[in-house]
Amino acid sequence: MKVIVIGATGTLGKAVSNELAARHDIIEVGKTKGQYQVDLTSSESIKALFEKTGKVDAIIATTGKVHFGPLAEMTAEQFKIGLHDKLLGQIDLALIGQHYLNAGGSITLTSGILTEQPIRLGVNATTVNAALEGFVLAAAAEFNNGIRINIVSPTVLQESLKSYGSFFIGFEPVAASRAALAYSRSVDGIQTGQVYRVW
Repeated sequence: MKVIVIGATGTLGKAVSNELAARHDIIEVGKTKGQYQVDLTSSESIKALFEKTGKVDAIIATTGKVHFGPLAEMTAEQFKIGLHDKLLGQIDLALIGQHYLNAGGSITLTSGILTEQPIRLGVNATTVNAALEGFVLAAAAEFNNGIRINIVSPTVLQESLKSYGSFFIGFEPVAASRAALAYSRSVDGIQTGQVYRVW
């Protein structure tokens, strides 16, 4: 299958690409690196990407920014970081990408453990992740041509502890390679509307 991985140059994206490469033809996409580049906050950029890649069999998103900070000091603009980037970016990718999927293709998005286990300073992330999972649940019932959609909810990655470990005190991290297995399950499996939790 022809699989496009958005965020392929990041820690999780690299692991997902490596996991799938043994069986599939991987198109690696990043914001500034990779075979192609895309800005998920721009519909025009997403459309331009698919015009270059042509039809694919699976679309995976492993990227998206959110804002970490105290709610008492948070501004609407800061809150919109997660809404415009991780939430609407991945949703826009699915809405546009469905028209570039071959029949029976799949879409796999990424949320995170904070959907169900919030942390201090993580209101934006919890909101965005929960909304993404809601989108997948509803969209799975409406896609045509056998298109499936699932979402992976990983906990903090071992490889990311240096950057994010202080936010996730008491959480058991997982290796990116373990989280990548859930994306394989989504791409190569038969289920739709699922949240694959890697905790």
